[in-house]
Amino acid sequence: MTDSTSLVSLTPAAIAVVEAIAAAGGRPLVVGGSVRDALLDRRGKDVDLEVHGHTSVAEVTGRLSVLGHVDHRGQAFGVLAIKVDGQDFDISFPRRDSIAGAGARGFEIDVDPNISVEEAFGRRDFTINAMGWDPLTGELIDPYDGAADLRAGILRHTTASFRDDPLRVLRAVQFAGRFRFVLAPETVVECCDITAAIARSGGLRNAVSFERVWQEWRKLARRGLAWTNAMDALVDTGLIQFYPELAATRGVEQDPGWHAEGDVWTHLALAAEQAALNAERDCLSGTDREVAVLGALVHDLGKVTHTQNTDGRITSRGHAAAGVAPATAFLRSIGAPHYLITRIAPIVREHMSHIGIDQPTPSQVRRLIRRLDANGAGATIHDWARVVDADCAGRGPSAKPSPANRWLDVAANTTVGDTPRKGILTGEHLIARGYIPGPEFTPLLAAALDAQDDGSIHDEASALAWLDEYEANHIER
Repeated sequence: MTDSTSLVSLTPAAIAVVEAIAAAGGRPLVVGGSVRDALLDRRGKDVDLEVHGHTSVAEVTGRLSVLGHVDHRGQAFGVLAIKVDGQDFDISFPRRDSIAGAGARGFEIDVDPNISVEEAFGRRDFTINAMGWDPLTGELIDPYDGAADLRAGILRHTTASFRDDPLRVLRAVQFAGRFRFVLAPETVVECCDITAAIARSGGLRNAVSFERVWQEWRKLARRGLAWTNAMDALVDTGLIQFYPELAATRGVEQDPGWHAEGDVWTHLALAAEQAALNAERDCLSGTDREVAVLGALVHDLGKVTHTQNTDGRITSRGHAAAGVAPATAFLRSIGAPHYLITRIAPIVREHMSHIGIDQPTPSQVRRLIRRLDANGAGATIHDWARVVDADCAGRGPSAKPSPANRWLDVAANTTVGDTPRKGILTGEHLIARGYIPGPEFTPLLAAALDAQDDGSIHDEASALAWLDEYEANHIER
């Protein structure tokens, strides 16, 4: 843990903002995730500030205006926005009945002259986020022993105000997955009570906006490395009831020769975790990481309906194709955007395509690439390989080497490439032959594309030669 006397490294812009608040009569405290991450030696980009002491929006605005133009946004919360040295700051003044630190970007400055530091921090979600650091004195302010919970890896709520926002239950899952934390018993009780209330209200969709739900899942996909902890938290809090496609994998058995780790639920947790670790190793970020991690999480959902135990022999034939529908339903339920769902769905369908193929041919690789990008889905062979890698590694003691690199090598070291090639034979060629545009174009061009993937067509001359042969064998003159 970092020494608290110089806990957070402030940029010149941050120092200027701190000094402006102090000059306005306020006591600026660095709070929330900034302090938590600093204590974990994780340096973040944002610095969240909360103002205590007797000051006002007008006084702070006046001091900040020396640094740049101050915009006023939002009547209910009194949000100020300012750019200092090219950096944007959102400065908020929430009322007593608002949730402190509810998501402003950059610098968050919350002013209420009648609220104590302890009371203000008690409105935050977890003890690990309810700490403050005084940049003027170097004092660490920790009324709820958040630093101790941070050291122990425990996620504990602060006060009864935890119930103010139902999303905090999902945040518990997100933090468990990001920091490998376990929930305190009393926090589990609180979360279960909130979850029960959510269920009575008609479900998560009625209690929290999809946008906010997706923000938490996206953070987990982009930053989480402990998916086993996250999934344990889903069960402990009761939130798993809102994700039936994932819940149904619990207890679904697998062939122990291939999956010594246990049921499908366990495998998916390990696969998602492995995908996240691989993404971290490869510096994968953004949407590419979301595809890899969430693709690994949902790749075997089809086993729920396609697993059979016949005289002790466990099989799941056809589960890859069957998994597209439940994977799509789950991704929609977490608020994932459409472009992400369309990119993951073909990976789920094709994640078993390597089975039975020791060394893929260029034709097999071309066909896989085209199937992954069918209908412009945008999934690449690299997306597919990352999920296959995670599938093979996420098996505990039965982990095995992934064959995906052999497919990537063929794509890289031959004329295949890693994106689908456009059809060489086109409608213009058919029109030049006297064809009238119509329904017969579709099957003919599809057959030509198939021949191209086989390697029979590789340029315009071979395309026209193929058309000659096709006409001789299929078209009556």
